Amino acid sequence: MTANPIAETVASLMPRARTELAELVAFRSVADVAVFPRSECEAAAGWVADALRAEGFQDVAVLDTPDGTQSVYGLLAGPEGAPTVLLYAHYDVQPPLDEDAWLSPPFELTERGGRWYGRGAADCKGGFLMHLLALRALKANGGVPVSVKVIVEGSEEQGTGGLERYAEAHPELLAADAVVIGDTGNFRTGLPTVTATLRGMTMVRVSVDTLEGNLHSGQFGGAAPDALAALIRILDSLRAEDGSTTVDGLAAEGDWDGLDYPEADFRKDAKVLDGVGLIGHGSVADRVWARPAVTVLGIDCPPVVGATPSVQASARATVSLRVPPGQDATEATRLLTTHIEKHTPWGARVAVEQVGQGQAFRADTSSPAYTAMADAMRVAYPGQEMQSSGMGGSIPLCNTLAELYPAAEILLIGLSEPEAQIHAVNESVSPRELELLSVAEAHFLANYARSKRA
Repeated sequence: MTANPIAETVASLMPRARTELAELVAFRSVADVAVFPRSECEAAAGWVADALRAEGFQDVAVLDTPDGTQSVYGLLAGPEGAPTVLLYAHYDVQPPLDEDAWLSPPFELTERGGRWYGRGAADCKGGFLMHLLALRALKANGGVPVSVKVIVEGSEEQGTGGLERYAEAHPELLAADAVVIGDTGNFRTGLPTVTATLRGMTMVRVSVDTLEGNLHSGQFGGAAPDALAALIRILDSLRAEDGSTTVDGLAAEGDWDGLDYPEADFRKDAKVLDGVGLIGHGSVADRVWARPAVTVLGIDCPPVVGATPSVQASARATVSLRVPPGQDATEATRLLTTHIEKHTPWGARVAVEQVGQGQAFRADTSSPAYTAMADAMRVAYPGQEMQSSGMGGSIPLCNTLAELYPAAEILLIGLSEPEAQIHAVNESVSPRELELLSVAEAHFLANYARSKRA
């Protein structure tokens, strides 16, 4: 008799999981038709739906959400009277960025140095495979002891809110006693971690216009207002001298009182170049988990190659502002917009368009579900105790679920540890982490079922 049949079962399923993850990674499922055709997301949604049907899920449906994307839902009924657990992941991914900078094709799962590389391997197609592995291990060892709902979102990376609005219109659909969000990650590979907080976010597009058309920089430069220069002034106003975020009226001095994030570890994780300093002040944990952070995501301006000697008439930028728990994302959007308008120089015409928003989230780590997860992680990671950390990213659905189902216990785990380099080139997943977290999730479901019967 084996010491941990769940773990042995998951280990035996890993070759199949790699094949399936390769199939799912192959879909270029960026939820932006300006980048890849909608058919790529539709094909990925179809793959997820077929996978749920193959596992015996009932009521499998591809849901058309209000933002024009699709989410996939399924229900696996458990024993009579068993609690219901909702498992979440998303199949949409970030664009691959510079494909030439990838060491292997971004949509072709490639093994290298003990990791599996590909866009979405960790964030968050691997999260869906984690759920499947946990359920398969339970089915092979006596059955799934809870009722399981699965929801796999199609536009999480875009922040366009389709699933949130669908859930609000159909509040019975995702109702559950506990929710496992499979879209965060361990603080470090091999260190079992639940995420206690998420920063919220707002995303705006800033457009600046100064002239009816571009002008010769020799004939008009020096007096003609340059829209690109005006935009640079605006963007620079969003940071203090030390690089910390400064938006007029927005609190920016929060403190983190949990797990520490040593600066040397952060520099290594972020791959900061030698001699380049970090921005902001306070501890690293303060800066990335408890304070707002502005990032310029992109600027529309002439590329260096082929640029002409012209004063620019128009310029645009997309700006992201992350906001910590305790700050309202809607109010942050208002403050950011007002700041931009106030700091626009030379009477330039400026327009601020909101293109995404999500509220911050704080989990109740004292809930019984967290006790069940701590016990599960102790089994999956022998000799390690579960840690709680923050996460600088956003998962807008969390607050929607918390508002719709205030009694539900929400846990956040996943595969996006620092080495995964999510949202960057050469994203990867640790197959060992996928294996261990799948074991942990299976034990959690069993523990949670027992706790509800007690």
